[in-house]
Amino acid sequence: MLSHVFVGVSDFGRAWAFYQPLMQSLGHPLRFHEPEVPWAGWHSASGERPLFVICKPFDGAAHEVGNGQMTAFMAPTRAAVDMAHQWAVDQGCASEGAPGLRAHYHPHYYGTYFRDPDGNKLAVVCHEPR
Repeated sequence: MLSHVFVGVSDFGRAWAFYQPLMQSLGHPLRFHEPEVPWAGWHSASGERPLFVICKPFDGAAHEVGNGQMTAFMAPTRAAVDMAHQWAVDQGCASEGAPGLRAHYHPHYYGTYFRDPDGNKLAVVCHEPR
């Protein structure tokens, strides 16, 4: 269904330092990193799409956080969800919901929510049974 998700950032170096270890820990391979543009993208562990891309806004205007927008990343295990949340909080990011089971979505939905350094809302989710 999705080709790519594009998230604007205000400071590419800071965003790269945040996203590269996060994506690596979740098993999402780096597809490209071009700091001179600046942009970087990772693809799904299962294939070349969808892509997740970070970049300064192309129009040159300041980055703005969207209200009601969120990007959710797949995690292979519940432990990976826990580690991603702790790592983000350790980086000074705001928690939007500690890791836990959220059975109102479905019986095995285990997720967490936090903001990246630019305030973009992210989720990390495992859909597998314990």
